[in-house]
Amino acid sequence: MKRTIPEIKAWLQAVDTLSPEELQELLTDDRVGVRKLAESYQREQARKQKERERVAKMWQYERECWSNGLTLVAGVDEAGRGPLAGPVVAAAVILPPTFDATGLNDSKQLSEEMRTVLKQRIEQEALAVGVGIVDAAHIDKYNILQATYHAMRIALSQLTPSPQAILADAVKIPGVDIPQQGIIKGDSLSHSIAAASIIAKTTRDEWMKQASQMYPAYGFDQHMGYGTPEHLEALRRFGPTPLHRRSFAPVREVIENSGVQGTLFAEGSIR
Repeated sequence: MKRTIPEIKAWLQAVDTLSPEELQELLTDDRVGVRKLAESYQREQARKQKERERVAKMWQYERECWSNGLTLVAGVDEAGRGPLAGPVVAAAVILPPTFDATGLNDSKQLSEEMRTVLKQRIEQEALAVGVGIVDAAHIDKYNILQATYHAMRIALSQLTPSPQAILADAVKIPGVDIPQQGIIKGDSLSHSIAAASIIAKTTRDEWMKQASQMYPAYGFDQHMGYGTPEHLEALRRFGPTPLHRRSFAPVREVIENSGVQGTLFAEGSIR
């Protein structure tokens, strides 16, 4: 007696892999519904194989370090270079070779929910995690690039054990004696950098959500300080907060056009 279509569907959801013979039997079944289930299974298997290949490829830079005896490899990345308000945040992460990297990718390619799940996995299983947070005042004084480097150095200084090699997203960090490699689009090519991008992004997003409670008119919890139309309108209406980067053109223009030299708000801190 043939299995029903619901029975076949449940079987395909429960089984890890089908033998070539089993798959061929389903693909040649006289029922259209069964053939569609088999084709859907094939597509899902192809997707899973592509993901396995992507995950394996993203260990290539770490494997090169490990093969040279550099077992503690730190990935470094930042979040928040572009916004008009809030800090720039950098993270450094050392992953063990046994880390389950399924789903790990550039934080910008992931949903907020997936970033949260991966953040928890990284914090639980990483050998070390460091975070550097540099505020708007430092950014205005030294410029965003130097502030980013400073945040990265802070993040690296927090790692215990200390790394033997550094993989950074697109930059080489000055003032660091540890051997390092800057990788263009590194957050999509290295798991260590991708892990750092997730920690940096989730840390900064949480910081901005807390900032929105102090300055609710600006919507920091929605745009995270980026120059959206809503943020620019609030900036024009209410002026800059202590969290705004006065060296950034849109903020500077508001100050110049309004004649406001200081801040319309009392100084505060967000932890």
